Amino acid sequence: MIEKNGVAVYCASSSRVAAKYLDVARETGALLSRAGLRLVCGGGAMGLMAAAIEGAVDAGGEAVGVLPQFMIDKGWAHSRLTETLSTPTMHVRKDTMASLSCAAVALPGGIGTLDELCEMMTWHQLGLFSGPVVIVNTDGFYAPFLSMLDRMSREGFMRDGRVPAVVVATPAEAIEAIISFRACH
Repeated sequence: MIEKNGVAVYCASSSRVAAKYLDVARETGALLSRAGLRLVCGGGAMGLMAAAIEGAVDAGGEAVGVLPQFMIDKGWAHSRLTETLSTPTMHVRKDTMASLSCAAVALPGGIGTLDELCEMMTWHQLGLFSGPVVIVNTDGFYAPFLSMLDRMSREGFMRDGRVPAVVVATPAEAIEAIISFRACH
């Protein structure tokens, strides 16, 4: 059984992105490993997911991929995962990733990443996920989203007027936020 010292990392599976985003994902995986934390991710063989997995494993750490069986059947799982967990659906995938994790980190990504980030912020707000939710705002990538959250807060749509996430600029700051929260050790 996997200990709950994993960090769920949500990010793009697309490889058609700027190198700076792939570098941030690789660095995130490596820093998690060096901090003694497991990378828990969607397990994909492409894009930021692949870079994060490779960063974690190259740094001597573990990378746990959680994929619905249909993705495994299509050969989408990264070959270097330390462990591959199969789920019956995308919904179970998200729940499994959260249950293995003491924190969640969102790197740049598309609609799937945004879906996962919003669900984790909601779960955190409702007390269903107690660890920190961290947004790595690489080169201002999340600025439009953060602006929308600020508007929600100003107009009374956010509980206590607070965004249920910590926003940082770098992977190193994300690891510092997770460690300072003391949820993972």
